[in-house]
Amino acid sequence: MSRPFSSNHSSGRGNFVRVNGKIRAREVRVIGIDGKQIGILPLGDALTLARQHGVDLVEVAPNADPPVCRLIDYGKYRYEQAKREKEARKHHHANKVKEIQLSAKIDPHDLGVKAMHAIDFLCDEMKVKVALRFRGREMAHTEFGFQVVQKFLEKIAPWGHPDFEPKLNGRNIVVMVSPWPRHKRAKHPREAEAEAAAGTRAEVGQADSGGKGGAPAEPEDGKRSDSSPGSAEPSSQAGQGFGNNPFNQLDLDRA
Repeated sequence: MSRPFSSNHSSGRGNFVRVNGKIRAREVRVIGIDGKQIGILPLGDALTLARQHGVDLVEVAPNADPPVCRLIDYGKYRYEQAKREKEARKHHHANKVKEIQLSAKIDPHDLGVKAMHAIDFLCDEMKVKVALRFRGREMAHTEFGFQVVQKFLEKIAPWGHPDFEPKLNGRNIVVMVSPWPRHKRAKHPREAEAEAAAGTRAEVGQADSGGKGGAPAEPEDGKRSDSSPGSAEPSSQAGQGFGNNPFNQLDLDRA
């Protein structure tokens, strides 16, 4: 069973654009290459004018009376349209808000992990709401919570800026962080690491091609370095729990 021919430009109904011979109107309002209106012309004259300039006749406003067509290279038109759609998606992401929850006793490693999540959101043009909740008697020492929030903001400062100073709202410290514009924002840490690794591999390749091979030299005295894993001394903080728990030194029952 035969099927009707489908145009290459009709991959999506919402993005369907009539070009040149696909235009069906008898008369069209023509916009020139310089963006100025030429006037209403018969379709045949408009197509002839497009061929003379070596461009396409693209229908940009099919619902107008008469339809509006533009003299432009169709590939350039598609590029401009895709660029506008990309900018629209950026503004759509900017309206999204992601929340990061902290605690006054958060471990430094966990703080770094949550900071990386916030950087991911900011690089995707999303806002980040930072919320730190006090539990139980922690409300007696809210200054520790403000210190944690400030440290978090310092970690993500190259990628976002707070809209206002952190403030206490009930049992929570809340602050909203907006992403910097793309030209002011630092590169994503993963991208920077990938570029650094690529540069290191290139330098190693040049050194291997220009230098002499051989095993690394042994120390002159024949002694090994004391930096072996077995020589490491036990940590003085072993058994003390999280290193970033300021409440360990406080008697909260007396507070």
